[in-house]
Amino acid sequence: MLNFLPAIDRYIFRLVIVPMLGVFALAASLLTLDKMLRLLDFVAVEGGPIGVVFKMLATLVPEYASLAIPLGLLLGILLAFRKLATTSELDVFRAVGLSYGRLLRVPYIITMVFMAINVALVFFVQPVSRFTYERLEYELRSGALGASIKVGEFTTLADRMALRIEESEDDGRRLIGIFARVANDKGQVLSISAREGSFLATTDDPDTIILRLTEGTIVQDTGGQTPRVLTFTRHDLPIDLPAIEEFRARGEDEREYILPELLRIGWADNQTEDKRDASQASFNFRLVEVVMMALMPLLAVALGIPPKRSTSALGVFLSIIMVVAYHKINQYGEDVAALGLADPILALWGPFVVFATLILWMYWRVAFVPGGQAIGALENWFAKISKKIGKLFRRKRRHHVHTDDDLAAEG
Repeated sequence: MLNFLPAIDRYIFRLVIVPMLGVFALAASLLTLDKMLRLLDFVAVEGGPIGVVFKMLATLVPEYASLAIPLGLLLGILLAFRKLATTSELDVFRAVGLSYGRLLRVPYIITMVFMAINVALVFFVQPVSRFTYERLEYELRSGALGASIKVGEFTTLADRMALRIEESEDDGRRLIGIFARVANDKGQVLSISAREGSFLATTDDPDTIILRLTEGTIVQDTGGQTPRVLTFTRHDLPIDLPAIEEFRARGEDEREYILPELLRIGWADNQTEDKRDASQASFNFRLVEVVMMALMPLLAVALGIPPKRSTSALGVFLSIIMVVAYHKINQYGEDVAALGLADPILALWGPFVVFATLILWMYWRVAFVPGGQAIGALENWFAKISKKIGKLFRRKRRHHVHTDDDLAAEG
């Protein structure tokens, strides 16, 4: 499939794509698993069906992908160039006249592809999926997903009925240990208990369901007379479903706007200043996050090549810290700009300029300064600290061995 590319480009492509996809899958999986545990607990508390967990997780995939793609891209290129450097292949490429710019040709093609994917995610797919997640959460809380009646708890329906179910089997199709208390306008109260029951839909009224009870007792309290006690083999109890307020329209949060809506609202004269500030902040935040991906290959080269005769992995950890820190700074800048406390250009593009300048300087040190190392001082410091820690552990190990020998000699 890649035969049209030179052998060197195909080789670099394989070095980059494998760790990149691995990091992407790992990061997305960790984020999804962490959220899955919270959603499972939330759905269990709300009493909803387990299937809604996977629906909600599916709506979070675009958001997690937009975070995992830049990190996977950075680490994929970084690990590829680190391997080239530690195996001395990079020295061979440089010796035959291949510059870093030439070696970055394929990584930049990959970067452009993933930048286009990320643009589609953050400006079009992610806003809609975020709204869908909010709607599912609302329906779960309100009971629209079948979570209104919780097992082992009293549930009030239509302000006139209290219902309690001891056990539920067959995904709610069989209910065991039912107690219901029903009041009417005349002050009469029915206390109903039954061994088991099941819910049945009605064809004439979609807002009413039937609770069919089996083998139970009805105690009718009219207030002034002796309560009447009736037993039954089967009894149908109509239940009015609680009214569910329709979920809000998309756009209450600026993060739910797609690109044309952000541009229309952010610079419209008929919108309030708060609305314009929030829309402009959201637009610039998404844009600056995508544009920063263009600098990831340069940062990967600057941090992925360790000093000569060194296998230090400091650059790997430092790259993750830098990307995460920059993302958090952007989030803070978006919040400040949305409140109108700072101009979005200054709050979001100011850190971009600083970060881009730092990356370009680091890349220039590695690519154009003979023997240059962007983080040489940090590498030396890290090496010294590692040696001291290693000596400390070796000293402790020798001390324990000596103590054991003394005890053995005394014994």
